[in-house]
Amino acid sequence: MKRTGAQILCESLVKEGVEVIFGFPGGSVLPLYDTLPQYPQLRHILVRHEQGAAHAADGYARATGKVGVCLATSGPGACNLVTGIANAHLDSSPVIAITGQVARPFIGKDAFQEIDITGITVPITKHNYLVLKAEELATVVKEAFHIARTGRPGPVLIDIPRDVFVEEANFHYPEKVNISGYKPILKGHPSQVKKAANLINESKKPVILAGRGVIISGAFPELKELAEKAQIPVITTLLGIGCFPEDHILSLGMIGMHGMAYANLAVCSADLVIAIGMRFDDRATGKVSGFAPHAQIIHIDIDPAEIGKNVRVDVPIVGDVRHVLRELNKQVVVQTHLDWIEQVEEWRRDHPAVVIRECDELLPQFVIRKIYEVTRGNAIIVTGVGQNQMWAAQHFWYNKPNTLISSGGLGTMGFELPAAIGAKVGKPDETVWAIAGDGGFQMTIQELATAAQDNIAVKIAILNNGFLGMVRQWQELFYKKNYVATPLINPDFVKVAEAYGVAGLRVTDKKLVVAAIQRAMEHDGPFLIDFVVEPEENIYPMVAPGCTLAEIIEAPRNKVRVRTGSQETSNL
Repeated sequence: MKRTGAQILCESLVKEGVEVIFGFPGGSVLPLYDTLPQYPQLRHILVRHEQGAAHAADGYARATGKVGVCLATSGPGACNLVTGIANAHLDSSPVIAITGQVARPFIGKDAFQEIDITGITVPITKHNYLVLKAEELATVVKEAFHIARTGRPGPVLIDIPRDVFVEEANFHYPEKVNISGYKPILKGHPSQVKKAANLINESKKPVILAGRGVIISGAFPELKELAEKAQIPVITTLLGIGCFPEDHILSLGMIGMHGMAYANLAVCSADLVIAIGMRFDDRATGKVSGFAPHAQIIHIDIDPAEIGKNVRVDVPIVGDVRHVLRELNKQVVVQTHLDWIEQVEEWRRDHPAVVIRECDELLPQFVIRKIYEVTRGNAIIVTGVGQNQMWAAQHFWYNKPNTLISSGGLGTMGFELPAAIGAKVGKPDETVWAIAGDGGFQMTIQELATAAQDNIAVKIAILNNGFLGMVRQWQELFYKKNYVATPLINPDFVKVAEAYGVAGLRVTDKKLVVAAIQRAMEHDGPFLIDFVVEPEENIYPMVAPGCTLAEIIEAPRNKVRVRTGSQETSNL
């Protein structure tokens, strides 16, 4: 029996287990929207901007481990997905972006709302398709989902001309997919695994650097087994937070520009760095030439393009993290490293990175800590980018995977609200908090309407300091407090929320923080709290651009000397 292209697409999505689509309609996709009611299995959530659709699909994918799906029309609709697609690409999030295109006879003729979206997205997708025949749709969808979710996950775009949606063809959904040239390597080479095990067994001061690849692979027990068996401190990247319990004695928290001082110092003194599912981003490494100066480096990653790209590697292992760690753990011997652990603990005592000073003012990190205490850590935290992101990473303890969702690689302001909506849709029984800055929140503030219309019970905490906070901090530290274009005149966020149909509160007194959080938690729909916090509070520790991880600015900004291996360095 023949079906239209729109029906073939919908049935293919159902075959792939899709339950929700985040989208916004337009002329080129109207035949698809006309068909959607025939498939009640596919819940459509109307966003208010296509960027919100891409971020929501991304948040859904990260929270659930499933593939997120977003939908937009041709031209500006497709272009508005680009930031969200790029965000998913850099953070290895499996997203399928479906876009409408002008009808086939008009392609290449600058027709109304025509844009070459496949050309635009080549650098920011794992693959993309322009489907010119309805009979190709089923195979394309099968391939797209396979590519998006396997190997190093990432976004795939499917561009479909309007007339292909109405063209009829026979429907047959393939059971298997075989893509020439696409064969992700899952098992690490045995000789490389053996070399890595020998280095671990011989090391005296090892550290583990764990990234998002551990979460994607689901290698939590394997990572824990390696750390405990060989008594190796575990440090995570921003996107690796949650892959190792942060209340574990071997957890040193986050590395990098705003990582824990003691974690950075451990890397600087280590004789072995075991990098697992991470890409040595510049925010994690600091000055590359000074990264881990005394260490040999093992790098385990499923993406061979990442190995050796940024940092020298002594033992490269290409493969799925979980597979590799299982084999590695068989060859690693039980160790203690007592002197090394004692040294790390001394750094932890001497450089207490997460102490919140006592004061009468409402501090943003105090808000984060109280959200942690009220939720008892049982929440999914979705952040924007900037100071709010770093405070959320530092002052909430993450003991479960997929509980911190943030824009890491692209650093997208406005990610938090739509991504939190996607996470809550994917995990309706979980508490989901969006942590926002007052600047970034206004980039996607319209998605309050999405939360209200579908009663998506996200809780929103705005850390309102009246500045573009992270940029202001850099202006203070590096540009002599020349605050150009960073002070903000904000709307009344509570009134804006109420205008959208979302309940809200403003909090200016630290004594009222806990009660406000509890009220938000008890509310059965979306809830916004506008926390008016100290305007010029800075995020510390900090490693300035161009500096090594040993050159740490701590709060208060006193000059101290720290010993790292055989070197002495001073913070700025």
